[in-house]
Amino acid sequence: MKMLHTIEDFALTNPDAIAFTAPGAQITYGELWNQSEQLAAMIHGMGLSSGSPILVYGHMEPEMPVAFLGSVKSGHPYIPIDTSIPLERIAKIIENSNAELLIIVANAPFVLENSPASIVTLSELKAKLPVNAKSNRSSWVAEDDNFYIIYTSGSTGNPKGVQISATNLQSFVDWMLKDFPIKGGLRFLNQAPFSFDLSVMDLYPSLASGGSIFAITKEMIAKPKLLFEALEKSNTNVWTSTPSFVQMCLMDPSFNEDLLPELSVFLFCGEILPSAIARQLLERFPNAKVFNTYGPTEATVAVTFVEITAEVLEKHQSLPVGRPKNDTKIVLLNEDGTESIDEEGEILIVGPSVSKGYLGQKELTERSFLRYDGKMAYRTGDAGYIENGLLFYKGRMDFQIKLHGYRMELEEIEHHISKSQYVKMVVVVPVYQNEKIEYLTAAIVPEPHSFSKEFQLTSAIKKEISENLPAYMIPRKFTYYVDLPMTPNGKIDRKQIREKVML
Repeated sequence: MKMLHTIEDFALTNPDAIAFTAPGAQITYGELWNQSEQLAAMIHGMGLSSGSPILVYGHMEPEMPVAFLGSVKSGHPYIPIDTSIPLERIAKIIENSNAELLIIVANAPFVLENSPASIVTLSELKAKLPVNAKSNRSSWVAEDDNFYIIYTSGSTGNPKGVQISATNLQSFVDWMLKDFPIKGGLRFLNQAPFSFDLSVMDLYPSLASGGSIFAITKEMIAKPKLLFEALEKSNTNVWTSTPSFVQMCLMDPSFNEDLLPELSVFLFCGEILPSAIARQLLERFPNAKVFNTYGPTEATVAVTFVEITAEVLEKHQSLPVGRPKNDTKIVLLNEDGTESIDEEGEILIVGPSVSKGYLGQKELTERSFLRYDGKMAYRTGDAGYIENGLLFYKGRMDFQIKLHGYRMELEEIEHHISKSQYVKMVVVVPVYQNEKIEYLTAAIVPEPHSFSKEFQLTSAIKKEISENLPAYMIPRKFTYYVDLPMTPNGKIDRKQIREKVML
């Protein structure tokens, strides 16, 4: 794979250059390459099944990329698992993926009983690593081999693994280095956990261009004072985040060019970029470029882009998500799957960065993936339209949403809430403010219970569902009803519920 050779060349010529910085720790390119070589040799000697995925558990540790590269150089894709993911969900991922190895990078307690996968810490492995060991280059993942697998929310209550091949990732990285002003040794901000594919937008373009990653941890995000102190020292050039994260930062008036004088590029993906946010950024960072992008995990992070300028803001009330990259085609479909002639419909993505499908889930894959003009294509379920060559995103066509950059299915959240002993019926609805989803509300018909206050009932339900759902999927508000409205054909009336919860 070209990208791996590019990283190797830079590591050999610039071994002391910093590749990744996290609070209190960092790793150089030389260390990253050599440690991943040694790890790959050790994994290769474990006798794992050919191509079986390796789970990598951690947060923003500098050793996370070591485990990622060590996996792919041993011929195995990796599955990034953030420390915020519940153990039951991790168990389901192991079961679905048939993973035989889980590497713990995080320095935190981790106990998963009766796991079919071997569980080892990276520190244990490093203690056994032969110093001069090298990977077998013929084993490196390449072309259609899976490079990584990211698990997203599934409508059945089970997560689904999106397979991203070496070819998929190479197509994405080539585009990032060609069409964005991010060439040559820049400092990239990494806000997204590795289990969220937005992290790929900074990790691999940075490594493939001799750049450096500056990681923002969840502890820093929880304490704005620490976050801003870190940002001031970061020398960030390229800011990659969800619009929600930068919106939080903009609440502090000190978030401006004086705080980050070297910042030259903003890259946004994962959710709608409101005009007001883009306008504030251009005012506070007059020397930086702001890019809006669009793409699902199934098409490798993003496939369209547009620079948001003052002229674009003046012309459009809702911002475009841009034009597709050169090797990709955007097609709009009617409800029957035929190509739309009025430039409005479901967004179909066609090109080399489209995934081969969901790991071990043939029916789900066949429902959303197809061949179009001889190339892989993905039916996104997103509504959109094209105006003057620019794609505009109109929202989901089903119950799949994006909230604060995380993609999730309302049906999965409902599935887990409904399993609570205190819940008879539940509907989860998104609440919109200023063109985007601000939070989720759970409308519940409760089972008989002994709580005297609603907040006590809510606390009990949240405690139960937190065992299966990560925090970002738990609704912010819970409302309670004697019954829920129905449509004439016997379905839950979600529109009426949404109107109720917004009163």
